[in-house]
Amino acid sequence: MRGEPSCPKCGGRVRAPGLFSDSWQCAVHGTVQPLQPVVPPSVEALGVVVHRAQVPVWMPWPLPVGWLFTGVACAGDERSGGRATAVACSGPGPLGGPGELLLIAEEPGVGLGARYAGVEGPDPVPGMRVDGAPNTKVLAAGRPTPLWHVEGAPADRAVFAGEARGLWLWAIVWPEPTGLIMYDNLVLTDLREAGAEVDLLPCGALSPRILS
Repeated sequence: MRGEPSCPKCGGRVRAPGLFSDSWQCAVHGTVQPLQPVVPPSVEALGVVVHRAQVPVWMPWPLPVGWLFTGVACAGDERSGGRATAVACSGPGPLGGPGELLLIAEEPGVGLGARYAGVEGPDPVPGMRVDGAPNTKVLAAGRPTPLWHVEGAPADRAVFAGEARGLWLWAIVWPEPTGLIMYDNLVLTDLREAGAEVDLLPCGALSPRILS
């Protein structure tokens, strides 16, 4: 994903708008929102994504103890702005060892969350079984937000999804036992509404998960 935009659904090359199409095109998935190249995590890089985003940029805030911001990605072109965002955080898991969390907000059909989750996409349904009680809840922008397990994901991760502000919210956690963090009253802030305290955000090394 470095260097040039790619398909948010498969990571393949995309063709820029031109004479025969006014949208970005993937040879496999047709019209897509281009996934912009990922850059090393910094407050400045995060600010660029926040400024362009037309969807929330979710971040656990405050970060759990020992956790760091480790990457951000955005799908969308200059004309339409960011139609999907992904924020990576890394830190100690509840049962010991390193853990990683990806939070994705996206419009229906973009497919970025499904790609990171390793499930059939582009959206979390039908793998998200909403006919029963939610598996957990987070507080997203001050609102209790139910999340359900998404079935069919690889065994190395825990995948949750729900709806926040009329858009998909994905939470993907590695390794699978670190998914316990989702039951710990997690508070999510839309960084588009955050104040100057974001300038103090602790940054770590770029997460390989956001490059996968």
